Amino acid sequence: MTLTPPDLILHRGLVTTLDRSNPAASAVAISGGKFLAVGRDDEVMRLAGSQTEIIDLQGRRVLPGLVDNHLHIIRGGSNFNMELRWDGVRSLADAMAMLKRQVAITPPPQWVRVVGGFTEHQFAEKRLPTIEELNAVVADTPVFILHLYDRALLNAAALRAVGYTKDTPEPPGGEITRGARGNPTGLLLAKPNAGILYATLAKGPKLPFDYQVNSTRHFMRELNRLGVTGAIDAGGGSQNYPEDYAVIQKLADEGQLTVRLAYNLFTQKPKGEKEDFLNWTKTSKYKQGDDYFRHNGAGEMLVFSAADFEDFRQPRPDMPPEMEGELDGVVRVLAENRWPWRLHATYDETISRALDVFERVNQDIPLEGLNWFFDHAETISDESIDRIAALGGGIAVQRRMAYQGEYFVERYRPDAAEATPPVARMLEKGIHVSAGTDATRVVSYNPWISLAWLVTGKTVGGLRLYPQRNCLDRETALRMWTENVTWFSNEEGRKGRIQVGQLADLIVPDRDFFACAESEIAGATSLLTMVGGRIVYGAGNFASLDKNPVPPAMPDWSPVRSFGGYAGWADAMFQSKNAPEPHDVAAALAAIIEAPKGSRPPRTVVGEPFGADAVNELAAPIQQRALDGLGLGHLATLA
Repeated sequence: MTLTPPDLILHRGLVTTLDRSNPAASAVAISGGKFLAVGRDDEVMRLAGSQTEIIDLQGRRVLPGLVDNHLHIIRGGSNFNMELRWDGVRSLADAMAMLKRQVAITPPPQWVRVVGGFTEHQFAEKRLPTIEELNAVVADTPVFILHLYDRALLNAAALRAVGYTKDTPEPPGGEITRGARGNPTGLLLAKPNAGILYATLAKGPKLPFDYQVNSTRHFMRELNRLGVTGAIDAGGGSQNYPEDYAVIQKLADEGQLTVRLAYNLFTQKPKGEKEDFLNWTKTSKYKQGDDYFRHNGAGEMLVFSAADFEDFRQPRPDMPPEMEGELDGVVRVLAENRWPWRLHATYDETISRALDVFERVNQDIPLEGLNWFFDHAETISDESIDRIAALGGGIAVQRRMAYQGEYFVERYRPDAAEATPPVARMLEKGIHVSAGTDATRVVSYNPWISLAWLVTGKTVGGLRLYPQRNCLDRETALRMWTENVTWFSNEEGRKGRIQVGQLADLIVPDRDFFACAESEIAGATSLLTMVGGRIVYGAGNFASLDKNPVPPAMPDWSPVRSFGGYAGWADAMFQSKNAPEPHDVAAALAAIIEAPKGSRPPRTVVGEPFGADAVNELAAPIQQRALDGLGLGHLATLA
């Protein structure tokens, strides 16, 4: 029998497969979007045909593609191009400088909005800007800054835009802080209900449909840059089905998705939740779609009376007495229609009450075979873990404590934070458990922060939360972000490992995840990201292989054009304290131009070196910007 030669072979790598029967390899062959062979170079290379593309991995580590178990990618993608991201920015001074620059190019009536993904503890100053500082930066352009889900800061122009005055009533579960004369100051607080934060943000301008399509493509590319190849979308407030799924559906229909996506449906109607799910179970079919875009059931909001917001600056909220009855009605609809569900639950008090409902429903409609699960579960007890296991459920953890751990410790003491959530204990008990972010508003979408948190037990502000016994080794942490997630999307055996027959999703990080220092994990990016055997992102030595060109971010004032995304990566080299002087750049360029043809160096470092991998990733766009800025853009086309 003669096998058809593979489409692609990657060789000379350090391949971590996560396949326990074949844990390490140096080469993989891919055909038809799946792994055809995984093994030694000599075994795999002999399969090559005349049309097989060969990629030399140059000894780099290869990992299965990362899959986020809880990402609001549909909502986040539609808004990505409008948002100035403070994720990963290390000082408030730098963040405010970014804000000032963005204000200068944002036309009326648009807002400048920083919509979560950061915490004040990541800043060297360990604080947020004051309202006075915001008003000093800009007077006429509305500025909205969302910090976690605990507060929002609005400058005077934003207050005028949303129409908040001394006559505006207080929102339920929230507060509009006011001055001595009763006028709003610009500080909005969740106490702990984040409704006022959602509602205020929703008052801002929205992108037109075509721009939302462009925005979603840029968000997916940013995720690909960080090694994300798949995600489960957890729905979200103001994300109506099917209207607000039109953008992602268009991209799916046109074959432009570069992140595999399973989606859950999130009710939008307080006291009308059962009606939502009765309608959706009639008009939508669980698992409808394909390997790139498919239905995954219900949640994370099933009933609003069960939503225990995770603002650790506020006391734990008690759920109302009607919670059980409303949840029972919805869960019965889902169980009868064999729809899995996910339920947001921060505190064990909420989880135990929900389990009372699930156990009662299970007596009438067996839940066996339904991959249902809780999200978050920071304070879950051993008893609740055992009850979940007995019902065949799972727990999807996210790294919210990496962003809010300081607040939790302040309220509940350090010893109470030592296992929040108790991930190691969950794994020890053998329950289904996986990891994700809960991005884009509560935390950043960067998966490496989650992996660093699982391994080190530290917040992004550097606080050590967990003793070593509650931290994970690197392989276990990686499994939490790959093969473990597949149970939660009912795709076990189809992806999550580099294994013959599985979907060919893999990444080549810019550093060896298993060998780099713990302090370096959070800063990782991908040099090569592949989804279904297609290269969707390439950087450094793999940049020429990138087969995923994305048009410029729309509109032309988009923060993505100036800053890229996480940590302002597109702007970092020229704006950091180590940035080279312009005349040094000009001199280096002149030397390159004057060098005899054929002897020009492939890369020139000017000023303090940043490290080869970072330079390789950023070199091409930054060199072009430098040339353009000096009026020498035409030189990029010279041999």
